[in-house]
Amino acid sequence: MKTAFFVEPGKVEAQDLPKATVKKPTDAVLKIVRACVCGSDLWWYRGLSKREPSPVGHEAIGIVESVGDDVTNVKPGDFVIAPFTHGCGHCAACLAGFDGDCLNRDSDDKEVVGYQGEYLRFKNADWALVKIPGQPSDYTDDQLNDLLTLSDVMATGYHAAKMAEVKAGDTVVVMGDGAVGLCGVIGAKLLGAKRIIAMSRHEDRQKLAKAFGATDIVPERGDEAVERVMALTDGGADAVLECVGMEQSVDTAVKVGRPGAVVGRVGVPQKATMNTNDLFWRNIGLRGGIAAVTTHDRETLLDAVLKGEIHPGKVFTQRFDLDHVQQAYEAMDQRKAIKSLLVISD
Repeated sequence: MKTAFFVEPGKVEAQDLPKATVKKPTDAVLKIVRACVCGSDLWWYRGLSKREPSPVGHEAIGIVESVGDDVTNVKPGDFVIAPFTHGCGHCAACLAGFDGDCLNRDSDDKEVVGYQGEYLRFKNADWALVKIPGQPSDYTDDQLNDLLTLSDVMATGYHAAKMAEVKAGDTVVVMGDGAVGLCGVIGAKLLGAKRIIAMSRHEDRQKLAKAFGATDIVPERGDEAVERVMALTDGGADAVLECVGMEQSVDTAVKVGRPGAVVGRVGVPQKATMNTNDLFWRNIGLRGGIAAVTTHDRETLLDAVLKGEIHPGKVFTQRFDLDHVQQAYEAMDQRKAIKSLLVISD
């Protein structure tokens, strides 16, 4: 099977690898329809984090081709969202709604699987896969893109809003104008935010943020950004979505909230430590982490997409096939694309 493969920093290519197979009773093999490149992929692509040569990708939608003996909730032929989280559905974390922190990950299974390929071995398939009604042919191109975002980016943006405890009437600040931050704008609006301030310096992303529900745009950074938000909000936001992970973004997120605000953090941390004193002196809450993709999809997001209430697929601004996966990464690395779509099969 053809699969995107990380060779070295700055180089990703399509390679022919053995076709994915069911190896455990809890597995399923999917034929991938669409996949995409994530902003977190750029950390190892740029050489900022270490990765051994391996298959890549963690976002996809596809058709179930085969299942293990313990898989009964999906069957061959089903159209599904493949979350990156692989929750088991019955551990304490999954039962609490945090399948991104599933306690039953198989530490003995060292196989690296990549979603950016023709086939995917999906673990914990019985609970974690999210069934989509019908078949890909029943949906428009735009709808397929919307559904693809539910494998990670839309669920992660929504997770930030949930962790920040956004409620009806809130004023919300969204840190980050990448695909996750833009989906965070959608998430905040879904939860009833009245005012959404998007922190963005790029015109194309500002326009999309406005289309998704942002009411204000703040291009400044650092202390200037804090001053601008304070002036706009008369004391700070009720909730803050941190969708970047860099030290400056986290620092600003903590400072733009009013006393008692909560910061929902989903940006992958790029520094091991942080100063928590600012949280203490202003009663700021900080929570968040890996998105609960299956949980959010089933409770809210799949229905919102199927009803046409949200259109997160607009974050895909360029499309590629597997033979041009290098260009897909370059487009995001060079900010020519907000998010790169990979069309794998019909």
